[in-house]
Amino acid sequence: MNDAACPPRHVLILGGTTEARRLAAALAVEPALRVTTSLAGRVAAPRLPAGEVRIGGFGGPEGQARWLREHAVDALIDATHPFADTISHHAALAAATAHVPLLALRRPGWVPGPGDSWHQVASLDEAAATLPALGTRIFLTTGRMGLAHFAHLTDLWFLVRSVDAPEPPHPPRMTTLLDRGPFTLDGERQLLRDHRIDVLVTKDSGAAATAAKLTAAREAGVPVVVVRRPPLPDGVPVAADPDEAVQWIRRLFSEANSR
Repeated sequence: MNDAACPPRHVLILGGTTEARRLAAALAVEPALRVTTSLAGRVAAPRLPAGEVRIGGFGGPEGQARWLREHAVDALIDATHPFADTISHHAALAAATAHVPLLALRRPGWVPGPGDSWHQVASLDEAAATLPALGTRIFLTTGRMGLAHFAHLTDLWFLVRSVDAPEPPHPPRMTTLLDRGPFTLDGERQLLRDHRIDVLVTKDSGAAATAAKLTAAREAGVPVVVVRRPPLPDGVPVAADPDEAVQWIRRLFSEANSR
């Protein structure tokens, strides 16, 4: 991607997603690149990507901008979860402050199809308010960090699936299933049957690895409460998959080398 005599271009990936790991693997084999992935550290045993890895926060956008400058970062790719909106906004501020090009890598969202019974909402609070009118046995797949939004629903029973065990506050009537995707359609069908689920709650993460639950819910006639994604910061270009992000990096550094 650049002349062999030049030092490697430094790419920082804000990671934690499957797409981030795929992107790091694709870029780490490029001899003209130095690839670092930053993980927030919220998962006890994260899947580590190729290249260098740092774990932990930056101390806000000012701290992140300082890190970008101190480590001579040439490009920043926000490949975090679609609902990590605080991280995305901090990244936009940091990139603007440090004058580092920024790209958001975001998988496409889910789209309802024939037979789906979706109730789209703007927040976890709105999702919680919707539940009592829909059912009593809830499959909650929005992650352990947002359980406090459902803690007041004492009359409902929840099956909560997350990678790590949740901490209070959370719903009092709750069973925890510790698991990590990808999940199979047969497995999701069995889970809905075994636990007599009558409502599914999910965020529009868009991941193929966790989409089987939507098909299982459609087949079983189970309504789905879908939390819409928060918007990205204004003006940030978006790639839909790692291949698009690789092409963006190549164009960026090719243009820089031609100047």
